[in-house]
Amino acid sequence: MPVSDNKSENSTSGSSSQTAEKLQLEEKLENLLGNVEGVGQVQVVLMTEEKKEIQGFYDSGIQQVTGVLVCAQGGGDPVVVQNIQEAVMALFQVDAHKIKIMKMK
Repeated sequence: MPVSDNKSENSTSGSSSQTAEKLQLEEKLENLLGNVEGVGQVQVVLMTEEKKEIQGFYDSGIQQVTGVLVCAQGGGDPVVVQNIQEAVMALFQVDAHKIKIMKMK
């Protein structure tokens, strides 16, 4: 007897809401960093995985940020790089080695 699998439907809608949350958070971080002196134009990519009891700025109850890639016009200035890294570490409780800041061309 065929039985519908409601779990797959819920996981699909959950996955799309997680993606939407992630994109919204990337946009917020881009706007925030873009307003910091010396950073200039910026693009952000966040890596996330299922939450494991870690709390920080981003606490959806489902995902946690595990890595951050930032591409910024001011990424060639060591002071700007340090400021970006410290901001990301404070907001997401991510270790420094999980944050990469690159200079935008």
